[in-house]
Amino acid sequence: MYHKILTVFDSLVEYAVLLIELVGVAIILFAATRAVIALFKKNPRVRLELAEGIALALEFKLGAELLRTLTVREWEELLILGAVILLRAAMTFLIQWEIRIEKKSEQEKL
Repeated sequence: MYHKILTVFDSLVEYAVLLIELVGVAIILFAATRAVIALFKKNPRVRLELAEGIALALEFKLGAELLRTLTVREWEELLILGAVILLRAAMTFLIQWEIRIEKKSEQEKL
């Protein structure tokens, strides 16, 4: 009985991770498409909008990685997953920092 519940739980978590990662990928594709269109329209906010889209997508991807920790069974997997989480968190931090700088420079232009 325990193994059956564990199998169902693992399957549910894996499907949830896939769904959350799919949302992250969809956000990246949507943001990139909007950025390309904005480039052709010469929108000065294209960098800011693209960075915000990437940051949001990274948040979803980070959430999926955190959810994936529920099914980790070995230390080696946990270390790899921890490294991935740290890298994604660092990228999110850097992108948020760039967004703040871009917004600040945009306000100074006004």
